[in-house]
Amino acid sequence: MAIQAKIKQLLQAKNAVLVAHYYVSAELQILAEESGGIVSDSLEMARFGQNSKADIIVVAGVKFMGETAKILSPQKTVLVIDKNATCSLDEDCPAADFAKFCDENPERKVVVYANTSAAVKARADWVVTSGSAVAVVQHLHSLGEKILWAPDKHLGRYVQNQTAADMLLWQGACVVHERFKADALANLKALHPEAAVLVHPESPQAVVDLADVIGSTTALIEAVKNRAEPTFIVATDNGIFHKMHQVNPTAKIIEAPTAGAGADCESCAHCGWMEMNNLEKLFSALKNGENEIIIEPKIGKKAQKSIQKLLDFTEQK
Repeated sequence: MAIQAKIKQLLQAKNAVLVAHYYVSAELQILAEESGGIVSDSLEMARFGQNSKADIIVVAGVKFMGETAKILSPQKTVLVIDKNATCSLDEDCPAADFAKFCDENPERKVVVYANTSAAVKARADWVVTSGSAVAVVQHLHSLGEKILWAPDKHLGRYVQNQTAADMLLWQGACVVHERFKADALANLKALHPEAAVLVHPESPQAVVDLADVIGSTTALIEAVKNRAEPTFIVATDNGIFHKMHQVNPTAKIIEAPTAGAGADCESCAHCGWMEMNNLEKLFSALKNGENEIIIEPKIGKKAQKSIQKLLDFTEQK
């Protein structure tokens, strides 16, 4: 029996659901959808798990995604495929250092990106996604609030430019998006004048400046689905290409270049931590109940409040 079939049997037997991020392998994304799970961004993964009747949520992604699922479903068992799969944004924003930063700037509303630990979310007033950050900060700015933002400096700068809000930025960055090179992208764009350039706002400013579409993973997928161009140059993790090909099978999708000073490959935009997720580890975690996410209840409740603010805000929009 193929390992996919064995995993499907286990998911059913244990009343478990598999939720996968756009950046994990195509085989995991396919398995999630074929078994009644979902492929989406981190917050929607958590919400899907919360709204499902499953007792166990298995997260194909990285640690903070498992924590977000547990925050929204504290009564459920949440497993990650590899407990060592993390995120540079999460790692670059230690909870103790971040709390000190907040304490030093008490007059500011604390807004943190979803790519953070449960403890950092617990310290925040608001949790946002890349798709909702501009709207939330614009709302807070309209109320006269000053913002303390963490952890991604590039996304923070983009939001600041869009809203004109007073924002103090934590200096974190995504190891994947920070590698995109504007000069090489401009050259590639010249070679493909028929292409639309799609850029995630975690990318450096010079790269964002070359974009035809700037947006979250979901927004970039929608652009491939709905825009008329035959070709797309995409500046985000190349794991997303599976879903892009699903929504537009005829599109030509080209990786934005990471080549430049200090580069070791021409275009290699893929998260090594996402790559740590595979079918064999998934089977083992599900069979043996490995890699369970545990969050201190007090932290979980505080983090849930900051996420709920976003959910309530987006429902009102």
